[in-house]
Amino acid sequence: MTAESLRIALLTYKGNPFCGGQGVYVRHLSRELARLGHRVEVIGAQPYPVLDEGEELAGLSLTELPSLDLYRSPDPFRTPKRDEYRDWIDALEVGTMWTGGFPEPLTFSLRARRHLRARRGQFDVVHDNQTLGYGLLGGPDALGAPLVTTIHHPITVDRQLELDAAENWQQRMSKRRWYAFTRMQKRVARRLPSVLTVSGTSRDEIVDHLGVRRDRISVVHIGADTDLFSPDPAVAEVPGRIVTTSSADVPLKGLVFLVEALAKVRAEHPDAHLVVVGKRAEDGPVAAAIERYGLEGAIRFVKGITDQELVDLVRSAQVACVPSLYEGFSLPAAEAMATGTPLVATTGGAIPEVAGPDGETCLAVPTGDAGALAAGLNRLLGDPGLRAVLGAAGRARVLERFTWARAAQGTAELYRAAMDVAPRRSAAPTSVRPHQETAQESRATC
Repeated sequence: MTAESLRIALLTYKGNPFCGGQGVYVRHLSRELARLGHRVEVIGAQPYPVLDEGEELAGLSLTELPSLDLYRSPDPFRTPKRDEYRDWIDALEVGTMWTGGFPEPLTFSLRARRHLRARRGQFDVVHDNQTLGYGLLGGPDALGAPLVTTIHHPITVDRQLELDAAENWQQRMSKRRWYAFTRMQKRVARRLPSVLTVSGTSRDEIVDHLGVRRDRISVVHIGADTDLFSPDPAVAEVPGRIVTTSSADVPLKGLVFLVEALAKVRAEHPDAHLVVVGKRAEDGPVAAAIERYGLEGAIRFVKGITDQELVDLVRSAQVACVPSLYEGFSLPAAEAMATGTPLVATTGGAIPEVAGPDGETCLAVPTGDAGALAAGLNRLLGDPGLRAVLGAAGRARVLERFTWARAAQGTAELYRAAMDVAPRRSAAPTSVRPHQETAQESRATC
């Protein structure tokens, strides 16, 4: 390590890089920070992060901080055996699950606090990846180093979209209980000294939804691995292929509107078909739409594929599509653009900030509008020249603005700013003792 190197503890309560943006964020950011010469120790729970390897990444390591892994496949919502319980945090985790709540942000934060206190002096900065749990309050005195927190976007947005999509009062009650942890995240976010987010849109949402002061929020754009996600003329383009990344059972992703749009597109382009990178739901609105429009043979779901398989899939598509109702950034948009695949994307959340102007780097359509999606897809499928122009312009935009190397540089600058301010802030007394608040809120969530 050099005099300029930092010792970074990067926390993530969910680290799977193949399912969800948090794992992707941790994997790529940790790699680029290590390439800058910093020592990065990722501290995560199940599903554990998968980190990159190489001689230039000698400063990158993983520390497993296990939970009870209550949502693991193939037995989610399991009840642990008696000999699996280690302490009161485990009991809290199970009790919250039994009553319909989601315990992991709180319980991971408590385990992380205990772990970091035991290793006081070993890190220059602690970087929390959207845990926002009570255990992370208290500043450097509690954690042994100043805290920087990434909030990709407020989960309260997801909560409201889920409630809006609920079909009856039982589903609404279940969603409210599941998302009860967002009350904790809102309280914690307001007390954080340094918040990092990934887009200007997310910054505005954090101010509006969580009540965080704007002067405490810094924007550091994330991006694509432009070496991996790159054009390759050797990969054959498949006529009519549209690709998207989505979880079928998450209303926020807008997949049901893309299914309806595909039915309209096939009237003009009979060979049009959709490949969805994500898990298929056997029931729910998306499954019903596939059956209603007779699209069983025109839609395929893939999951568990390798990075190379994903890149080649995107390269093979004539069009990539992001139909989301809201995104805090949209990695799928940036990655598709980086391959030179032309993009049809909605204007939900920060997507326009990533995808760029309509007609210049993408085709932009309103959210929740299957007709507009179909029109954009039809236009690109029928115009090879426009596909080539938008594909080239999209990659140029990503190279200029959205790379992981730039993200790591900006994040490291924020670390140093937090370290400069931390000694002054840590001298001020806190109005609420973290241990007291944790115990009170723990009882409230059980």
